Amino acid sequence: MDKNLIGDKWLPAVSGKTIDVMNPATGEKLGAVPDSERADIDAAVRAARASFESGAWRKADQSHKEQVMWRIAELISKYEDELCLLVSKENGKTEREAHGADVRPAADAFRYYAGWVRRPHGQTVPVDGPYLNYTLHEPVGVVGQIVPWNYPMLLACWKVAPALACGCSIVLKPSELTPLTALRLGEICLEAGVPPGVVNIVTGYGPTAGEALGRHMDVDKISFTGSVRTARALLTAAAESNLKRVSLELGGKSPNIVFADADLDAAIDSAFSAIFDNKGEVCSAGSRLLLHGKVHDEFVGRLVDRAGKMKVGDPLDPATEMGSQISQVQLDRILGYIRSGIEEKATLRCGGERDTTGTNARGFFVKPTVFTDVRPEMKIAQEEIFGPVLSVLRFADEQSAIDIANGTIYGLVSAVWTRDIGRAHWMAERIKAGSVWINTYNGFDSASPFGGYKQSGFGRDLGGYALEQYTQVKSVWIALDGGSVAH
Repeated sequence: MDKNLIGDKWLPAVSGKTIDVMNPATGEKLGAVPDSERADIDAAVRAARASFESGAWRKADQSHKEQVMWRIAELISKYEDELCLLVSKENGKTEREAHGADVRPAADAFRYYAGWVRRPHGQTVPVDGPYLNYTLHEPVGVVGQIVPWNYPMLLACWKVAPALACGCSIVLKPSELTPLTALRLGEICLEAGVPPGVVNIVTGYGPTAGEALGRHMDVDKISFTGSVRTARALLTAAAESNLKRVSLELGGKSPNIVFADADLDAAIDSAFSAIFDNKGEVCSAGSRLLLHGKVHDEFVGRLVDRAGKMKVGDPLDPATEMGSQISQVQLDRILGYIRSGIEEKATLRCGGERDTTGTNARGFFVKPTVFTDVRPEMKIAQEEIFGPVLSVLRFADEQSAIDIANGTIYGLVSAVWTRDIGRAHWMAERIKAGSVWINTYNGFDSASPFGGYKQSGFGRDLGGYALEQYTQVKSVWIALDGGSVAH
C-alpha cells in the first residue's frame, strides 16, 4: 500500500516522493506511502467532485447504500485480526486495545450509520398564505476529512460513515504516522461496492496535503480531528478560500472528579484506565484527577501502587498493559511536560522517565507517571500532554471542583463520581464540556454525540448530530393558487 487511492486507481505522488512508516515500538520500517502535495489533492478532489455530480452514490437507491455500508462493516469484522495487527504496528498500542477500542467500534460505526441512510428527511412547514413549504436535507458535497494518529481506524470511520450515509463524496487524509489503516479502509470500501471516486485516500503531511485540502476551492466541507494549532490553520484556510464549512474535534484536559461518597474501587479502576489506556494518547483522557480531600491519600496510594506494577512493552505481547508512544517527537513532548511538573514543584509519585527496559530501548516507551500536589495554574494542569501523565488536584467542595474543572481552555469531556444524585445533576449542569460521565468514564457509543466546548472544538461526531455536518437544508415553496411567493 504505497499509493494513494484516487477514483478507482492506486497512484503514486506526482512528485514521486514518499514517507517512511515506522513501527514506534521497534523502530522497524513498515513501508512507505506517498508524500502528497497540491497536485495529488487536486486529482483526488476532481475524482470526488465527478462522483458526486454523477450521482453514482448520491442518487443511488437508499436500500443499496444501506447494503454497501453494512458490507463495509462486515468486511472490517472479517479482516479484524489483520487490521488490529496493522493498527498495533503503526501506532504502538496493544493488540487488545486495537481490537476493543479501534477496529470493533469502527465496524459498529458503519452498521449504525447504515441505519441512518433513509432517515435524514425534511419537514412540511405550516406557513402563512396559500403555500406548501417543505425542507430537504441534501448532501453538502465534497468533504475533506483529516484524522490523527491515535485511533487511526476508528476516527477515520467516525467521519467516513456518516458522510457516506448523507450521500457525500470524500477525500480522506490520514496522519502521516498511521496511514496504512486508512489505505486499507479504502480497499475495503471498493470491495464493498462503493463507486469509484466516492472515497479517496491521500497520504501526506499536514502543511502540504492538509493545507491544500483546507484551501481547495472545490471542497465544500472540512471535518478535522487533531490539535488546536492545526485547527486554527484550517479555519484560516477555509476563510481565505471558499468559506467552506469546518467542524473540529480538538484537544482536552479533562477533569475526573471524585467525591468522598464515591465507590472508590470503581473510581480507581476507571481513573487508571482513563489516563493509561492507549498510552494516554487520547483526546478524552482523564488527565486531571480531582480528589476530595477526605479520599485523596487513600485513592492516590492505591492508584500509584497499581501504576508502578503496570507492564509496559511489546504491544503484541498479550501480557502488555501499555505500549509505545507514537514517535520521538511525542516522547520528547511528554518528557518535557514531566520536567515542567518537577520544576513547578509538583510531587512525582511514580514514573517520570523513559522506559528503556530490555527491548523497550528500541521504542518510545514512557513509564506511567503520577503527579500530586498539582496546583490548577501549573503547566501540567493546563496543557494537553497526550501521554500517560496524571495530574492529581485536591478540592474541598462542589464549587471548588467546578472552578478547577472549568479552569482551562478546553471542554471536551468530564466525569463525576458520587452517590448523591442531586449533586451529580448539579455538577453535570455546570461543567463546561461536551460529555459528562456520572460514575463511569470514557462511555462511547456510535449513537451518542461526541465533541467539545470552548477550544475543544465545535460540531459533533457520532449519533444523529453528526449528520448535520454533512447535510444542508433547502426550503422549497409552492404557490397553491398559481401565484408567486410574496416577499
